[in-house]
Amino acid sequence: MSVEFLVASAIGVLTAGGIYLTLRGRTFPVVLGIAMLSYAINAFLFSMGRLVVDKPPIYAKGAEYTDPLPQALVLTAIVISFGMTALVVVLALRSFLENGTDHVDGTVEDVDLTDGEANH
Repeated sequence: MSVEFLVASAIGVLTAGGIYLTLRGRTFPVVLGIAMLSYAINAFLFSMGRLVVDKPPIYAKGAEYTDPLPQALVLTAIVISFGMTALVVVLALRSFLENGTDHVDGTVEDVDLTDGEANH
């Protein structure tokens, strides 16, 4: 099994999980889904620089090297995604404190305790 196949599979699983969690009705899974999507994007950007093992990340004349641009993009994306996640968590907390529910649309879900099903 090749490294490219494993990285592509990991990116696909992270993307699928991120999309699934982003479409959930509560805010915490949405935050986790956005984080998983950012991890998938970071892995995709990093893999765009060709997966090269034991090569320096700088250019030496006549030698093989790893492209440093995707590495710099991933480092920048990590910082931006951390700030974005912090902002989304604060917004979700504020929405929970103002509305009294953690649903994305702000509606309170009625729960019937007799049969355990949620009524809208």
